[in-house]
Amino acid sequence: MTATISYDDVEVGTELPAQTFPVTRDTLVRYAGASGDFNPIHWNETFAKEVGLPDVIAHGMFTMAEAIRVVTDWAGDPGAVVEYGVRFTKPVVVPNDGEGASIEVGAKVAAKLDDRTVRVDLTAMSAGQKVLGMSRALVRLA
Repeated sequence: MTATISYDDVEVGTELPAQTFPVTRDTLVRYAGASGDFNPIHWNETFAKEVGLPDVIAHGMFTMAEAIRVVTDWAGDPGAVVEYGVRFTKPVVVPNDGEGASIEVGAKVAAKLDDRTVRVDLTAMSAGQKVLGMSRALVRLA
C-alpha cells in the first residue's frame, strides 16, 4: 500500500478528520491479552487505587496506538508513518460504569518537509484533559 493523500494537495494547517475512540474495561482486558501487559493497574480497580490512581487506567501504548489511527486512516496506509512519538501526560481513567472512557483525537499538518513528508501534530484528550503531549508523526505522502 501507499499513502492515498498527495503531498501536493496538503498545506500547513490542513486538519485531519477528528475521531473519538471508546475505551471500556473489556477493551483493556483484550489489549492486555494481545500485548502481554497484565499490570493490574489496567484491570484491577482495588490495586489501582492502592497505588494512588483514581481508578483503572488504559495502557499508555494503547492510548498511543488509538491516537495514531487518525493519521493512518487519513493517509490511507499505516506504512506511510515514518516516525511517531509522544509524551504521556495524564492517564486515561476507565471507570467500570458500563460506559468507560473515550479518547478524542484531533490532528493537523504542522510542517511540509523534504521527500514528500509532512509533520502531523496530534492532540489527544480524555475527560477534558490532554493525555498525550508532544504527539507528532512524520508521514510520507504520495
